[in-house]
Amino acid sequence: MRFMVIVKGNAESETGKPPSPKDLAEMGKFNEELIDAGIMLVGEGLRESAKGFKLRYEGKGKTTIVDGPFTEAKELVAGFWIIQVKDRDEAVAWMRKAPFPPGSELEIRQVAETSDFPADPVSDEYLRREQQWRESTQKPAGN
Repeated sequence: MRFMVIVKGNAESETGKPPSPKDLAEMGKFNEELIDAGIMLVGEGLRESAKGFKLRYEGKGKTTIVDGPFTEAKELVAGFWIIQVKDRDEAVAWMRKAPFPPGSELEIRQVAETSDFPADPVSDEYLRREQQWRESTQKPAGN
């Protein structure tokens, strides 16, 4: 099973200042544990919302861009991992080891797999194309 682990933003992550060397070292050690265990597929921190924007769909092909920063830092995403583990309990066990201070919060969501959808609306052609998309997007750049 794949899970997306969403690191919630906070006032500090919205300042744009990088984490302290100590915090970076602790997170690096944790990431190495995930990698060594073979469960981390992707992990990234995100820039503050002032560097971001939203694309709002308004219908009939019209969109509006809303530039950051955005309010309510605790509702923002500051980073994420995609992990592959055997079940929910293993995801929880690993993320309990993450080096976050008290009051921090992670949101953990299972990634939808093609097999989660009813067979009728998912054609063999679509499944073949989706597998090709996955393979092509998981290759290192330049290959």
